Amino acid sequence: MNADTPEQKVVDILKQNRIDIAATLPCDRIKALLPLIARNIKTIPLTREENGAGICAGVYLGGGRPVMVIQSTGIGNMINALLSLNLTYSIPLPIIASWRGVYKESIEAQWQLGRRLPEILASSGIKFTIIESLKEIERLDEAIKESFSNSHPHVILVSPAIWEGSTCEIPEPSQICSRNVNSEFKGTIKKPELTRYEAIKTIVETINNENEDIIVANLGIPSKELFEIRDRELNFYMLGSMGLVSSIGLGLSIIQKKHVYAIDGDGSLLMNPNALISIGEYPATNLTIIAIDNASYGSTGNQETCTQSLIDLELLAKASGINDTVKAHSQDDLSEALRRKAQFIHVIVKPANARCKEIPFSANEIKKRFMKALET
Repeated sequence: MNADTPEQKVVDILKQNRIDIAATLPCDRIKALLPLIARNIKTIPLTREENGAGICAGVYLGGGRPVMVIQSTGIGNMINALLSLNLTYSIPLPIIASWRGVYKESIEAQWQLGRRLPEILASSGIKFTIIESLKEIERLDEAIKESFSNSHPHVILVSPAIWEGSTCEIPEPSQICSRNVNSEFKGTIKKPELTRYEAIKTIVETINNENEDIIVANLGIPSKELFEIRDRELNFYMLGSMGLVSSIGLGLSIIQKKHVYAIDGDGSLLMNPNALISIGEYPATNLTIIAIDNASYGSTGNQETCTQSLIDLELLAKASGINDTVKAHSQDDLSEALRRKAQFIHVIVKPANARCKEIPFSANEIKKRFMKALET
């Protein structure tokens, strides 16, 4: 590989900054950059940008140094995550965004967001850097360092002009893999015996290594219930960013050796089923997703979700490539699944919320004590 290509310069900067995970989504303008990154840095191809923000947050919380490499249109899909997760918890995330809609852009649909993106980022309080020519490439190094030094996201808008004249090789397309698909699934959803509170209590009482295992709890009442049952420094409480708890769990499991239990819910998983796809594609033996299904949005007034009569979350997990799944209706079912550390546990519970006090920690306090506990 020619060390003088702009793509190689970008990879060299990432390696110099000790980046160990790259979460990526394609763009025609960086079609030569992405495979080069994958050959040099562990790469997680994404199906949705917001899911990548959660995975990268988990990687950082676990002690890693992530980066996202995406098309600039994807910034619009992750603004809420960048504000309610990264800015709220002070979690750094350098984002290299191929800046569409401005330089020699022929696709009309790219114009509206692309031309307004600097204003959108500025008004959202998100730090950004614009790189318009190859001679400015060192600004990428400065932006990455700034993100980690100041613990916030930093978007690097990279003009397609950077890649003009590059001699970097573009890979040939790969063919679909020949394989057999077994679609047989038989499951029964019975009348629930447990409340979510009782299910979370069972989780806390069953995990083998209280001082070692990680628990990431879904936002709202599930986090409050976990705090009420047993507060631990290795509990990470979500305060926002609905749909990202399993994504954070995946990121933690990738970078950590400890076992990670992600307490998710039906409403949250249905908002981000992309998390299940990533978990299916990158199976980890130290990750257990506990999908507590009460067929309602419990924290917002018990509005029904489509698991009430239509969607089976265990089947959705299997369709996403997660093979080790189980359904639990009772305390014994759940305890047994937890003891063998099943990858996906679909827990059917009653639509009831316990009366719990507020978690008395700020987002930054939750993050700091969690990361400190991982270091000991």
